[in-house]
Amino acid sequence: MAGAELIGKEELKELEVLFSTGILARYSEDQERKGIWKVRDFEKAFAKYTGSTYALGVSSGTCALKVALTALNVGPGDEVICPAFTFLATYEAVLEVGAMPVMADIDDTLNLDPDDIENKLTDRTKAIIPVHMCGAPARMDKIMKVAKKHKLVVVEDAAQACGASIKGKYTGTFGQMGIFSFDQYKTITTGEGGMIITDDLDLYHRAEWHHDHGHDHLSTVSRALDGRTILGFNYRMNEVQGAIGLAQLRKLNRVLAAQRKNKAAIEAMLAPIPGLKFRAVPDPAGDSATFLAFNLPTEKKAKAFQKALSAEGIGTTRYKENFWHYVPNWEHFLAKSTAQTKTAFNDPRNRKVKYSRKAIPKADDLLGRTLVMGIKVKMPAPVLKKIRKGIEKAAAAL
Repeated sequence: MAGAELIGKEELKELEVLFSTGILARYSEDQERKGIWKVRDFEKAFAKYTGSTYALGVSSGTCALKVALTALNVGPGDEVICPAFTFLATYEAVLEVGAMPVMADIDDTLNLDPDDIENKLTDRTKAIIPVHMCGAPARMDKIMKVAKKHKLVVVEDAAQACGASIKGKYTGTFGQMGIFSFDQYKTITTGEGGMIITDDLDLYHRAEWHHDHGHDHLSTVSRALDGRTILGFNYRMNEVQGAIGLAQLRKLNRVLAAQRKNKAAIEAMLAPIPGLKFRAVPDPAGDSATFLAFNLPTEKKAKAFQKALSAEGIGTTRYKENFWHYVPNWEHFLAKSTAQTKTAFNDPRNRKVKYSRKAIPKADDLLGRTLVMGIKVKMPAPVLKKIRKGIEKAAAAL
């Protein structure tokens, strides 16, 4: 789906240029690479596209979250509010920096409910991670107001929402830092890889240094002789990913346009069904349209419609039963089964945070009644015709 559908000669051309140098590493070998810096160019192009001041390529969207939280000084003793509907990586990154993830409810956007944030606050709350799930933005205006009121930092998890926007402002640019994923299934892909964006030079430097063992990346000396301000780790994006990312980014608007067209066509097929409602999107024009989400009046009807659609070859996901994107279904997370025995979960200084379905009534209701369909870039007329017939047949069985 998405950018992976369009991989072709443009990506190959970028790779051929890169391979002519024989240098695949992000840094060093300045003379041998003949002025070719694919990750650097990808970062500059991505920053320009999103309207952010700085962009930093990293090895995955998951490590982008960890590096961003580290740059923002989120760590042991801190609590971070996260939505109940997200990919596991959001919670993993919080635990990785030693902080405690706190689960909050969602609203009809299927994203973090701004009205539930204050219900989850304590004197330990340091940050909020709104997640733009399934390609559509959260209500960032309200979330930022709450964050400002309580002096909380915001890291936007836009892993699934590259190119999405609210009134012309791109996801990832509302909070202090934003992150993106470029794995195989994202809007644009580099196989693996991620990006961090920010307008804050200090945060950019802290992220840049931390993602590469503390290297200051001084242009006047060799990599082995540059300065070091903080300790770090290796979360670097490599030049192969940067090269593919450049070609994919040039296709992003094409991807979005095709997805929006195809989503609108399928929405029109579903609209006549009695009781069916579409997911709320703060700015429909800014929806990346990677997914189409709609709900029915009851969970029973949603299950029946899903079964009927499946019989017609139309796949959908009901995330209440999904094992990777809904907190109450993460058995290893709920069991606190971490690789280390010393984590935020068992730090005696921390309160015991609960992850009960009772704490997220909207999520348990909405995700039980909502079906989500992936939207492809390539959906020719025969495919759409088949989907139309399938929907009509499934709807008749309701």
